[in-house]
Amino acid sequence: MFSIFKPYIFSLDPEVAHDLAIKSLKFNVLPKNLFSVEKEEILEINLLGEKLPNPIGLAAGFDKSAEVYNSLFKLGYGFVEVGTITPKRQLGNPKPRIFRLEKDEALINRLGFNNHGCEIISERIQRNLPNGFLGINIGPNKDTKNKEEDYYLCLSKLASYASYLTINISSPNTEGLRDFHDQEALEKLLSGVNKIKKQRNIIKPIVIKLSPDIQNQEISNIIELITKFKIDGIIISNTTDSNRDSLSDDRKNEKGGLSGKPLRNLSTSLIKKFYRETKGKLEIIGVGGIDSGQAAFEKICAGANAVQLYTGMVYKGPGVVKDMKKELISILKKENLKNITEAVGINA
Repeated sequence: MFSIFKPYIFSLDPEVAHDLAIKSLKFNVLPKNLFSVEKEEILEINLLGEKLPNPIGLAAGFDKSAEVYNSLFKLGYGFVEVGTITPKRQLGNPKPRIFRLEKDEALINRLGFNNHGCEIISERIQRNLPNGFLGINIGPNKDTKNKEEDYYLCLSKLASYASYLTINISSPNTEGLRDFHDQEALEKLLSGVNKIKKQRNIIKPIVIKLSPDIQNQEISNIIELITKFKIDGIIISNTTDSNRDSLSDDRKNEKGGLSGKPLRNLSTSLIKKFYRETKGKLEIIGVGGIDSGQAAFEKICAGANAVQLYTGMVYKGPGVVKDMKKELISILKKENLKNITEAVGINA
């Protein structure tokens, strides 16, 4: 059905199309069994201490203000991440701020953490408790003077509603955010996160979302701090503000974060590096260019315990997860693997 409507959807401004998708999902009418597949049990995983039906998650950025996560669970996702959520409501950057690069099956966005703010969103989740494993992605407001305090505020306010929380230090669209990849800045942030966890008795898993543009020499420093502060996992990766040379679309030089197929090899390579350095002891969620079972399998073989997509759903539609699950099951049978977890890191 998506293939029929796709030309109309792609004739709309990308943000208008996204808002239309959110409004449609609010009706929550699609039956869950429409997106289930046979023998899905071989896709079961354990992630961050929880058993999940499959390793395919929806990345933060789609359901920014936590409005439709229960409808998204019905589409077959093993887990869903909402946000990025900031302490105060934020409109984001001026429009237009999302661009489709159709020739490259990619997006460029410079949204700037537009969301309803953690006060409204915490009340919303309290009224509509999640029916699955829900990640909450948090970040600072654009104009805040002390970014660390914004993370601590969101952590305190939202932890009780989350299955896990993601510390987003990697969006290229908030000035100064990626400075947290610096060892001293990251140490200060994570030290504060652990203090808040102790003060508030927060026991939810914490993961960090990293930039795909980090240098090799930064990896060891990041791993050292993740180990020191007992962070539960990492997400590799966010969008890139580089990697444009091989693109074909006329809009390739728009300012913002690039996602989709051009990110695929970059993020997979980074997953391998982190997997090797941590010897597989750190849980990794792989993101970037995932739109098929084969692309997901590639990330898992590189060392990811689970994967997330967003741009893949934009181009392939809401049935993409069902198709991915079918393809993954077929790949596992072909490779004589009894469960998807047996593939983690086999090509790292």
